[in-house]
Amino acid sequence: MKEKVVLAYSGGLDTSVILQWLIEKGYDVAAYIADVGQAEDFEAAREKAARVGASKIYVEDLRKEFVTDFIFRSLKANALYEGKYLLGTSLARPLIAKRQVEIARKEGTNILAHGATGKGNDQVRFEMTYYVLMPDVRIISAWKDKDFLGKFQGRSDLINYAKEKGIPVPATKEKPYSMDENLMHVSYEAGVLEDPKFEPRKEMFLKTSDPMDAPDRAEEMMIQFKDGVPVLVENLSDGTAKSDPLALFQYLNTVAGRNGIGRVDIVENRFVGMKSRGVYETPGSTILLQAHLDLEGVTMDREVKLLRDSLIPKYAQLIYFGFWYSPEMEVLAALMEKAQEHVSGKVYLKLYKGNVIVKGRESEESLYDQDIASMDIQGDYDQTDAIGFIRLNALRLKASAKRLRPVCLGSNRLT
Repeated sequence: MKEKVVLAYSGGLDTSVILQWLIEKGYDVAAYIADVGQAEDFEAAREKAARVGASKIYVEDLRKEFVTDFIFRSLKANALYEGKYLLGTSLARPLIAKRQVEIARKEGTNILAHGATGKGNDQVRFEMTYYVLMPDVRIISAWKDKDFLGKFQGRSDLINYAKEKGIPVPATKEKPYSMDENLMHVSYEAGVLEDPKFEPRKEMFLKTSDPMDAPDRAEEMMIQFKDGVPVLVENLSDGTAKSDPLALFQYLNTVAGRNGIGRVDIVENRFVGMKSRGVYETPGSTILLQAHLDLEGVTMDREVKLLRDSLIPKYAQLIYFGFWYSPEMEVLAALMEKAQEHVSGKVYLKLYKGNVIVKGRESEESLYDQDIASMDIQGDYDQTDAIGFIRLNALRLKASAKRLRPVCLGSNRLT
């Protein structure tokens, strides 16, 4: 009997060639297509996989799970890689790989294949997930296979092979960059974007309008959170309301997109060691992040926030590097969840030409006490208590000062 392989299949040139190549090597191949919100013709991809020779074809709708179990979980932690990237591709890969493992178990095989290159981060994200969820896995990574690399040096070899084997090749003009799209974002890299000073053209962007071309009138929104999770979005300008997680997120993508919100252009550090220039559109998540950050300001304890914030870079790095399923992520995720217990309330926003402007917020979980904070009334705060408070905090500074020479005026250094 032929050994069965479950291939993560997109319907594009690379994975279509890999599908044919695996069949020629004697494998029985099940093609698995993950719908994570990319604008693709899944029926056409299914037909293409069948035409090439896949014995089974799975098309899995993972959009709602992507929103609730991956995007919202990351946003609850305010996860940004290197302070900018909202991790759209990084979050999708462990979900895609998880479902691939589930299909492999259903098919009675432990052989998994993907089309990620040997230079990028995705190979790590796929394969780390495989190893955790199926420790006895056998992985076929074509772009790291000597036989495959000996046969295919680049795109022209793939195209010629596809034509020879009767694999449909799109007749569209090749874009001067590569793209990855899902419900959360679109990423653009390689090609002309490898020059870090090259300015992306207007026509490149798919999800967002140019901020300069966005409406001249602000759009007003309200977002309600419960324990750090968005549960309701209301457009105060036209009355539209969404509460279903997937519909809510899709609607925010639409609203943010037309207001030119969510573009990021960075040079980032890949896990494999090289620097890479990436351009991203992450419209809906950008609004949610800003609203969530604001609500935490009135609901989260200062020291809890300080501790949680100190761990965000590591949390984001684990996602980016492909360690979504790892012991350290379990520990961090538990802390992030605990920190969100009181992050509930409403945030009021204006969206205008690429900007998310917070108007106000309200919460029954608020730690803000206007009577204490007010400069106009005494409230439950005795200002004379600050005398001892300051003296106690100055004790160690005085002790240090006594053993050193006098502080040099005009400098923050002790001399």
